[in-house]
Amino acid sequence: MTCMVFFVCSLYQMLLFLLLVTSCAAIPQNLSEKMFTFPEATGTAHAKLTILKQDFNALTVCFRFFTDLSREYALFSLAVPSFDNGLLFYKNLNSFAVSVRNTDSSFEGLDFKLNKWHSVCGTWSAASGLAQLWLNGEPSSRKLSSTSNINGPIIIALGQDQDSHGGDFQAKQSFVGMMSDLHMWDYTLSPCEIRKYMNDRSYANGNVLNWNSLEFQIKGRVLIENKQNTCQ
Repeated sequence: MTCMVFFVCSLYQMLLFLLLVTSCAAIPQNLSEKMFTFPEATGTAHAKLTILKQDFNALTVCFRFFTDLSREYALFSLAVPSFDNGLLFYKNLNSFAVSVRNTDSSFEGLDFKLNKWHSVCGTWSAASGLAQLWLNGEPSSRKLSSTSNINGPIIIALGQDQDSHGGDFQAKQSFVGMMSDLHMWDYTLSPCEIRKYMNDRSYANGNVLNWNSLEFQIKGRVLIENKQNTCQ
C-alpha cells in the first residue's frame, strides 16, 4: 500500500512538473507588421530571445529601429559566459559599434538622424575576422574583429547591454524607442541580399532568428504594438 501511494504521489509530481515546464515555455510568435516598443529608460526591461544553435563562425543580424535618444545605448546584446559582448550592436554619440567576443569595431560617418526609422545590418565572419555595418542600404568600411567562433550558452537581449551573462543592465545604456523586423542568419548575407532587406523586398527570413516566428520572453515594460505604417 505504501509503495502504491508513493508511486501515485511521484506520478502526480512528475505531471505537475511537466505542466509547469510546458506553461513556462516560450511559443514562437509571428510578429509580422508588429514592433517592440521600449517606452522608458530602465535597468530591467528587455526582450529575451531564444535560439537553438550555440556555435557560430559567421553571423548576420538585421533589424529596424526608431528613437530620439541623443545618448549612448545598446540595441542588440548577445552574451556568452566568457564574453559579455559576444555580439553587441551599440550606438555611441557619433558612431555605431559592433563588438564580437569583446573586440570592438567602430563605424564612423554613417548618415544617422533622430526620429526616423533606420534599417541596420551587421555581418561578421571568423574566417576573415572582418565585421561590417550597413545603415539604410549604405555599407561601412570592413574592419578587423574576432577570428574565433562565438560559443554558447547564449543569451540575447534587445534594448539592454549585458555587462555580465544575462544581467548587470544599466538604465543609462538602455534603448528607448521602437524596434522591428529582426532577423539573424548563421552566415554573412551578400550585399544584394542586404539591400533586399533594406528595401523590404522579398528577402529570406533569418534561419536563426526569424521575426515571423520569434521565440522570446518580455521582461518588464516592453510593449508589442502594430507598426505605425505611413498611409498611402
